[in-house]
Amino acid sequence: MKRYDCLKAIAPHFGEELVVTNIGAVRHEWQALRPHPGNYHLQNLGLTSSMALGLALALPHRKVVAFDGDGSLLLNLGSLATIANQHPRNLIHIVFDNECYESSRGAPTATAGQADLAAIARGAGLANVMTAKTLAEFAEAFLRALKSNDLYFILVKVEAGAGDVPAAALDSQENKYLFVRYIEKSENLKILTATLSRASEPHAK
Repeated sequence: MKRYDCLKAIAPHFGEELVVTNIGAVRHEWQALRPHPGNYHLQNLGLTSSMALGLALALPHRKVVAFDGDGSLLLNLGSLATIANQHPRNLIHIVFDNECYESSRGAPTATAGQADLAAIARGAGLANVMTAKTLAEFAEAFLRALKSNDLYFILVKVEAGAGDVPAAALDSQENKYLFVRYIEKSENLKILTATLSRASEPHAK
């Protein structure tokens, strides 16, 4: 199965959930399927799990969904132990495992060999760990996690290949500000502030 088909299957079930996407084609696929200010599209390989954890801890009443990749998570395996120990009950960590670094000429990752990210997640201490190899298995696992009030890790074995969608029409800076402004408005918070020095004030002497 393809990652895009998985995303397409679950997109209708999203409301105001916060989403963190991994670098690569997944951000364009998800933005095409669910153009929402609550999407944060990372540009750094390896940080999807950590960013999603931070959001889940900061906003425990909001459901946070991470769309990670095998190559990304392999660069930050320690985050699994941190996630397990912190145990945010509002986090769904989805890892699309295509066994390659698709964005960099398709070099194989360790999961093309013996590494099993679901087994590693269990070893790190995560209790709700599932592996999906069919679209039906993935949809069922995701809906179970979405309806639950607990931490879930879902490993999804997919083929390499991106969906036929246009590139997301926003760069990383615009995305950041749209996302933060959305959090400010939906949570009634003040996050971004501007501080003027006296030299920049209109009547400064």
